[in-house]
Amino acid sequence: MKSFAFAFLMLFISFPALAAEPLKLKQVEAEYVCMVNDTVFTEPQIEVPVGDKIYYGCCSGCVGLLQGSDEYHTAIDPVSGKDVDKASAVIGVSPDLQAYYFENIENLKAYTGTQPKGTDTE
Repeated sequence: MKSFAFAFLMLFISFPALAAEPLKLKQVEAEYVCMVNDTVFTEPQIEVPVGDKIYYGCCSGCVGLLQGSDEYHTAIDPVSGKDVDKASAVIGVSPDLQAYYFENIENLKAYTGTQPKGTDTE
């Protein structure tokens, strides 16, 4: 019983160290994002005009999805919780190249760990 209590106490003491590090983001231009799979690339992606807006896809399959469905045109701003049109969103990228869409630059800056445009995420 003592060893169980000791293990539990050690887990409780070390819990803050186990907590996830804040997600660090860097602002990125829309042309580097596949807006279907929300992944950021090092090269500009394929321009997909839809009405008077421009979306981006990484392959012909993504281009078809962007042209054929409004489903891929919006995302949820993680700060405000509002729907955001990906064509006009401010976009942040995480170290694992995942894109996050924000309705404005203030929300991008407010998001935990955000870094100004053009800076390293390390």
